[in-house]
Amino acid sequence: MKACQCILLLFSCLFLDTLALECEVIPGNLKQIDAGIGVVGGVNDDNEVFLLLGTDFRRINVTMKHFTVGPAGELAVNLSNSVFKFQSGKFSSIPVTFKQVDAGGDQIIVGITPLDDIFCLNKDANNIGPSSNFPWVQLAGKLKYYSCGPYSCWGVNSAGNVLIRRSVTGANCGGASSFDVISGSMSMVEVATDGSVYAVDTQGTLFQRTGVSSSNPIGTGWLGLLVCPNGHKHVTFDQGRLYVICSDGSIRRCI
Repeated sequence: MKACQCILLLFSCLFLDTLALECEVIPGNLKQIDAGIGVVGGVNDDNEVFLLLGTDFRRINVTMKHFTVGPAGELAVNLSNSVFKFQSGKFSSIPVTFKQVDAGGDQIIVGITPLDDIFCLNKDANNIGPSSNFPWVQLAGKLKYYSCGPYSCWGVNSAGNVLIRRSVTGANCGGASSFDVISGSMSMVEVATDGSVYAVDTQGTLFQRTGVSSSNPIGTGWLGLLVCPNGHKHVTFDQGRLYVICSDGSIRRCI
């Protein structure tokens, strides 16, 4: 009896702060996904880019390893770490080298170089259009993934540490003078255009950061979310919908 009670107690502790969501499967298979301003796009293992049209992902004729969409526009990174922005019906090259880029801030662009250096571009410069004279701002530190919302940017470094940059604005993409460290060990973290924060940890568990607001951008804690029975790989959120890539590459949308 005591052994059974211990097992039940352990099970309850593990799932006490986990919320199971009801979701639908969207046909397709992706390794990375991003949503913003009503657009959803992603990339599969063959580096093909897809956009969600209704209930189906439709392939567009470009080869990229990373795609992002948000108030800063639609951007992508190719296999050579070259960055492109979608303008006037085509992807135009931006003279910078990133392995990951994000368009979710207040019309600012942020990116991570192959050496994990962190850069951002203010709103006014971004709205001019691709230029060799872009005044990129380098932030101190190293990250492997970086994502921005309306008032803060969140990142993950190579050790899995989670960091937040507060007071980020369109005119000051660098925000505060330094990063704050947040509890948790994550493989990626994503900030939505409404400021909400989601993450996947190094074991494939999905989380939402609770208590996040403009007055308290750090939030209060992590709430586990259960969407995929076999673990989670990537997550994004936009307009009340959560999009999750499972460990096997399948895609789920939760409302």
